[in-house]
Amino acid sequence: MSSENGSAGEKYGGEQPEQLAFIRESVRKAKVPRAKPRTWRGAELAKELPVARVLVDKGPVHLDKLWDYAVPAELDADARPGVRVRVRFGAGTRNVRGGRREGGGLLDGFIVERVAESEFQGPLAALAQVLSTEEVLGPALLGLCRSVADRYAGSLADVLQLAVPPRHARIEAEPSAAPLPPPAAPEPGSWARYPTGPAYLDAVARGDAPRAVWTALPGPHWPGELARAAAAALASGRGALIVVPDGRVAARVDAALTELLGDGRHVLLTADTGPDERYRRWLAVSRGAVRAVVGTRAAMFAPVRDLGLAAIWDDGDSSHSEPHAPQPHAREVLLLRAAHEKAAFLLGGFGCTVEAAQLVDTGWALPLAAPRERVRAAAPRIRTVGEGDEGRDAAARAARLPTIAWEAAREGLKHGPVLVQVPRRGYVPRLACERCREPARCAHCAGPLEALGEQAGALHCGWCGQEARDWHCGECGGFRLRAQIVGARRTAEELGRAFPAVPVRTSGRDHVLDTVPDRPALVVSTPGAEPVAEGGYAAALLLDGWALLGRPDLRAGEEALRRWLGAAALVRGQEAGGTVVIVAEPTLRPVQALVRWDPAGHAVRELADRAELGFPPVSRMAAVSGPPEAVADLLTLARLPDGAEVLGPVELPAPAPGRPRRAGDPPPGERWERALLRVRPGQGAALAAALKAAQAVRLTRREGDPVRLRVDPPDIG
Repeated sequence: MSSENGSAGEKYGGEQPEQLAFIRESVRKAKVPRAKPRTWRGAELAKELPVARVLVDKGPVHLDKLWDYAVPAELDADARPGVRVRVRFGAGTRNVRGGRREGGGLLDGFIVERVAESEFQGPLAALAQVLSTEEVLGPALLGLCRSVADRYAGSLADVLQLAVPPRHARIEAEPSAAPLPPPAAPEPGSWARYPTGPAYLDAVARGDAPRAVWTALPGPHWPGELARAAAAALASGRGALIVVPDGRVAARVDAALTELLGDGRHVLLTADTGPDERYRRWLAVSRGAVRAVVGTRAAMFAPVRDLGLAAIWDDGDSSHSEPHAPQPHAREVLLLRAAHEKAAFLLGGFGCTVEAAQLVDTGWALPLAAPRERVRAAAPRIRTVGEGDEGRDAAARAARLPTIAWEAAREGLKHGPVLVQVPRRGYVPRLACERCREPARCAHCAGPLEALGEQAGALHCGWCGQEARDWHCGECGGFRLRAQIVGARRTAEELGRAFPAVPVRTSGRDHVLDTVPDRPALVVSTPGAEPVAEGGYAAALLLDGWALLGRPDLRAGEEALRRWLGAAALVRGQEAGGTVVIVAEPTLRPVQALVRWDPAGHAVRELADRAELGFPPVSRMAAVSGPPEAVADLLTLARLPDGAEVLGPVELPAPAPGRPRRAGDPPPGERWERALLRVRPGQGAALAAALKAAQAVRLTRREGDPVRLRVDPPDIG
């Protein structure tokens, strides 16, 4: 026996070394195995509410459900509803150890709730990791996202990707400032120009929830009026949310809010701020440090605490429609928020969409407008030039400007800048009556008629695909059709030659100007890119009106009027000598609405026409597009509501070579078809549920090509 063994034996009372080794081995076996992170094998579960219901960040609609996971005791304190977690997904039921499911890929998700027991009878996987203790998914935001997903036949995970920005750990570690006390109720200011404007502000400041469709007066005051509405909501101790079409408009409202309230009471949420700063501001809103938000489309989901006002400006702008699935519209999201959170609602703009007119017609909202005498004083003078006048005018052929427009530009340049609005090139023509210009519509479904091929009289509907034989105009009885103007040539060079001593500036997709100084200049702009002139434009020329009216879309007239009003609102009022010349047929309804400055009246008449023909928004529609076999398969699986109409399918035109691919375009080289589904009012939810269920079945079977769904498509032809 060695001295070492001997000393060991003496130390332990003379026991043999074999016995000591046996004791050590027994102790090792008696130790509780250490839990492995991410799988937490062998870990003790939370004593209370050991099951977490998790929304996994997985987009397909057939996986649109909550999944149960076990909560380890070590994660009990951090695994609260609303936090981000990481879980294993897709392990199946074969890889089970110690009563827990293991394996699968790691995915991010959100804890929705904690429960005592799971309805799932099999083994549960454990939460792999709590990514952050920041509760970014509150009950109000979760309920809103669920409603949006149901309305647009999408998955909750897809909506949350739009609503909750990506995490930045460094930003989460920064504290947010303490919230400021509510400000005093604002004075009415320029809201006094509207008979019910001060009363609306008072109701918001009292904590009520008034709902209004606001037809704004032309001029530069509307950003300040939006700011005062937000200030009234803050004065009531609640929050405010303002959604605008683009960053330029957001900057104007942001400046008005800063001037009225000072710094620290609101944040600006736009893509221009960058991901880090945007997340910092989003967290300040989520934590309640800031109660007012102004931003672009993505701000419609901003988690404003105790929302008191949901406002949207210019809801007809296409920027308000989200291009990513499930493609919600900001107006509809804010309508849902106002209803769910019992907040005031304000829909404003120079124009008026048919959806806004429907809100007033149903009594859901009240009109908020100025009296006619004040409208006439604030609006510029409108002059029209018909196509016949333009054809007989030698000046129009020489400089592409009718004599009336030439004189208006020359006179306006004596007092300030002159705006020239030129429609974008490339609008696809549609057919109209040669005599009265009424759009040609299908006798079966009232869709737009198109000429397919070069054969004379080969007319087909762009919605249902049926051939239109023996067409005649329902307005005047005419039998001859004409193709409306396709687009407009760039005019800057012609105007430069016509006015050689005047600088010519352009604003368009490649380079958009924010402002121009108050000195003589010609500003050529495409619709929506018009810069703001200091002191207002002295005159505006709206050229090639047929290019806007000739778009192959149900909203062509509404959109043209909205574009014209947006440009004309930048011109000085009639009392200050402001003049607008529009080159379009004077007898057309949108042109007459511009002359009278009556967008609400135009929207009411459009709504009546659509109600008679069964067009949205009176009816509800959904578009189903994809390869022909896939579209037919989904329509076969869908259990549509009683009375649903299936229009089509028709083949989708291939994108023009060189044109950027837009949302909804078929992939290059593929042949796609589109079918429109139309249901009666009140059946929109049933239609969305039926399409979502059919899509889930197809994805579960994993057969066939994918199909693209869009509920309430903004452009249906």
